[in-house]
Amino acid sequence: MQRPAERPSTDFNQKQITFLYYVDLSAAMRFYESVLGLTLAIDQGWSKIYRVTQGGYVGLVDETRGSHRAHPVKPVQLCIRVADVDAWHAYVATCGVAGLREPRSNAELKIRAFVFDDPEGYQIEIQSALDWG
Repeated sequence: MQRPAERPSTDFNQKQITFLYYVDLSAAMRFYESVLGLTLAIDQGWSKIYRVTQGGYVGLVDETRGSHRAHPVKPVQLCIRVADVDAWHAYVATCGVAGLREPRSNAELKIRAFVFDDPEGYQIEIQSALDWG
């Protein structure tokens, strides 16, 4: 058995992109821009990459062109940490999103969070850290 090559440094200081696959890319773009307020960072035509944090991005991909196809089961959650989860909930409640749940605190995880769905069923979690002293 051949010995594996030495792994390069794990100092991943560039960018991280999570790609999600959509039947209706235009609807997904409208949602991520209008509801979440994300800015398009890279437009690759059938792949749209939005900045979420300084080095974290979400890529929206037209399923007819990407590596995968959209599937009705979405075992992926996009989690965004914010300063004021309750203010975000009050705002999202006015946006007509599907699957919106009330914010809940979780002592074990030390977070307060709520979830809702994007246009094709990917779950978005908005959370804040709790200071349990």
